[in-house]
Amino acid sequence: MTEITQPGSGEAATRATEEAAFYHEAALNANWTSSRLAIGSLSFLFGAFAFAYFYLESSDGHSKWLPSSTTPPQAGYGAAIMALVVVSAVLTSVGLHRIKAGSKSSWMISGLVALIAGVAAVALTVWQLLNLPFQPGQSGFASVFVGFYPVALTVWFAAMVWLEILLAQARSIPVISFVEQPPTYAEAFQVQRFQSALSAFTTVWNYLAIIAFVFWLLFYVR
Repeated sequence: MTEITQPGSGEAATRATEEAAFYHEAALNANWTSSRLAIGSLSFLFGAFAFAYFYLESSDGHSKWLPSSTTPPQAGYGAAIMALVVVSAVLTSVGLHRIKAGSKSSWMISGLVALIAGVAAVALTVWQLLNLPFQPGQSGFASVFVGFYPVALTVWFAAMVWLEILLAQARSIPVISFVEQPPTYAEAFQVQRFQSALSAFTTVWNYLAIIAFVFWLLFYVR
């Protein structure tokens, strides 16, 4: 592999290479750390809705948690939204393994399908919120439901923007760079940073899929 070269003495070139390697390692660590911090932040965010759900259900003040006047949401919408998010997460996981094995085209296909599934989940959530069989403050259940899903679809949409950015970045990386060692440090660093960012996204998106499944159980099955 050709080292990064800078004008000047060999000592200056060596120093530049070491600095580039240092910042590259820092970028990789930042991706790992930020994904874990994101999971922690999302846990607090969605944990608030879980707490509200169980608290209001257990207290059931004046039988206002889920009175007979509140029609439950349509189960088909909930199952479809949850399934789309889970399928999207599974596809990104499979695609991550494929691209680490050197198959960029397989990841591009699975990533694109995952993007379509995620966007479909967001669109279906919007449609569901616009056609609810109850008013937002009609009951405790309705309040938690209407509070959770707008937040969830916002987070899902942000995740899909992240995935689209990754797809755009992948297009600029030659296929051969995922199969063979790139000829320069700069190209090698680009591939490694991309794979690190993709791993971070996959971790967060899989966590969001778990959240979608848990709240589907609470709102539609329990």
